Amino acid sequence: MFRGKKAKLGLSLFSAGVVLLVGCSEKGSSTEGGEEGASIETIDIMTMSYTPEPPQNDSLVIKELEELTGKKMNMLFVPSTTYGDRFNVTLASGNLPHVMLGDKSPSYISAVRDGAFWDLTDYLDDYENLKINDIVKENVSIEGRVYGIPRARPLGRNAVVIRKDWLENLGMDMPETLEDFHEVLKAFTYDDPDGNGEDDTYGMAISEFEGPWDIMQTWFGAPNKWGFDESGELVPDFTTDEYREAIKWFNQIFEEGLINEDFAIMDPTQWTNPMVNEEVGLIVDVADTAGRMNKAMTDRDPELDDVLDVFGAVSGDHGLVTKPTTGYHSVFSVSKTSVKNEEELKEVLQFLNDLNSEEAQNLTINGIEGRHYEVEDGNLVSLVADDEKKRNEFQDLNQIQMYLPEEKFLKPEESELTKRSNVVMVQNEEIVLPDPAYPLVSKVYAQRGQQLDNIIGDARIQYIIGELDDAGFDEAVQTWMSSGGEDYVKEINELYKEAQSGSN
Repeated sequence: MFRGKKAKLGLSLFSAGVVLLVGCSEKGSSTEGGEEGASIETIDIMTMSYTPEPPQNDSLVIKELEELTGKKMNMLFVPSTTYGDRFNVTLASGNLPHVMLGDKSPSYISAVRDGAFWDLTDYLDDYENLKINDIVKENVSIEGRVYGIPRARPLGRNAVVIRKDWLENLGMDMPETLEDFHEVLKAFTYDDPDGNGEDDTYGMAISEFEGPWDIMQTWFGAPNKWGFDESGELVPDFTTDEYREAIKWFNQIFEEGLINEDFAIMDPTQWTNPMVNEEVGLIVDVADTAGRMNKAMTDRDPELDDVLDVFGAVSGDHGLVTKPTTGYHSVFSVSKTSVKNEEELKEVLQFLNDLNSEEAQNLTINGIEGRHYEVEDGNLVSLVADDEKKRNEFQDLNQIQMYLPEEKFLKPEESELTKRSNVVMVQNEEIVLPDPAYPLVSKVYAQRGQQLDNIIGDARIQYIIGELDDAGFDEAVQTWMSSGGEDYVKEINELYKEAQSGSN
């Protein structure tokens, strides 16, 4: 049930360490009065935009959303390219909207610590459409508490896109184990999978983007960034035996010529080209890459339609696991300045809950049925593909959508490959390996993180291409430790224990 409009409350002053607020929006604060039982009439929402002309507040779609939620909306769209700067300026001004898009930037974390935003930890489970996956809840938290509602993204998005026609040509099945995966890479490289009689293919394309290595090493049982040793202490992934086993295998497939030898300098924007050009048989990336790659391949050669497939991961000695994404892209936080008490907070949370309803998701993503789209056989058919003016009535409203607890909006008819990718992403949620230290905010890492990451990142590449042996990698680990790593490990363990004690 959606809430109706109520009386107005007065503007109070925020006193928690940030600058005094002056006026909430370009149109002024939406609350006034202060009488008992009053409520917020208009909710100011600051989010980013990606189009030159985001919807105006008199947009027909926004009016529909207002009718649906029982709240007036004052949208403050900021171009994505300048959002970070505007976010910081807004924080510094102390003039915060009721709801504000943010991420775990240093300024956001500082604002949280200064008390700028409501702690939502104990409220979200009371709302059907604000419930968050436990892993994502950990990822968005700061020092064990949740200060923002995430804009959800598929947690199990990482996957492998593979040439299924090459498998069929070679009489091979979809790989299920690391041994299978290795055999497929070798066959794609040396057994003429495209049947043209030429030695012109190889197994897997990798670029200087390190994501594929990060994903594949979890298949060997290596932690996702941080894991626990036998005494229960958090340790970096690269100090574990499983990580070393993984990079040994990476070196093996490099030496065997199963991947492109220029991977360390390959521009990530060119990464999928070998697949599109029929030179390579698989790529470890994200599941939805398959659809984009299929389009690029069929644009080049229409006969290449339906040659791709997707799978989530392969199993090793430690079972079937894979690396998840963070599961979100930015969060909506509620200002303690503009939202003065728990009663008002619950109004705002109800509004955000209603924005995640099926009807509101369709409005924010697709617009109004009959004006912006129609439904045929249960699928969405756009009516505004060639009508920019009408598209501007709802485009960018997706930037206020959280997709919680799941996506409910209508979509165009999906290809079989897209359906398969969606299934894999859902299945992957059962095997993802969380990073237990992701929610922790490290001062050491803030100061030395880039240097520390470079030490191990460079050592991994050198090991893979054979320029570093085990002794050399051990030396790199010691360099990491002596360059601030020891302090980082100590701090992470202290922060983890504090967070655990705080949540108990």
